[in-house]
Amino acid sequence: MSRWHPLVTVATVVERAGRFLIVEEDRGGPHTVFNQPAGHLEPDERIQDAALRELREETAWQVGLSDYLGIYVYRAPDGTTFHSHGFYGMALARLGNELDPAIQATHWVTLEELEALERLGRLRSPLVLRRVRDALAGRFYPMDVIHER
Repeated sequence: MSRWHPLVTVATVVERAGRFLIVEEDRGGPHTVFNQPAGHLEPDERIQDAALRELREETAWQVGLSDYLGIYVYRAPDGTTFHSHGFYGMALARLGNELDPAIQATHWVTLEELEALERLGRLRSPLVLRRVRDALAGRFYPMDVIHER
């Protein structure tokens, strides 16, 4: 019997002065797509550590995680299921390291700009805007709801 294995990912909403930190990725399609800094959990990695690592690798920003947005379950059009842990954080310092090769650029965008990207089909998944809207609505959970050793 084969077991089902969803992919575990992390993503972080980072807001500064009404703008959100977004990465522009080349996924091999006709256009780049836009996403929160996000990625897969690595073996033996803590969930919060994964979020901080992805932020450094994809944005070159040091971010302080303040809140947990929850777990978002998403089934992609190809049938892959993701269990994505959403975080909210504050930009603390620009680090200056090189970006992950898949990242074309980072942007600070408004909610209206994100909504326009959604209308154009340029968001990596519907979770991008959902996480931002949840953060704006104050749908936060304390970080200690995540129990890890």
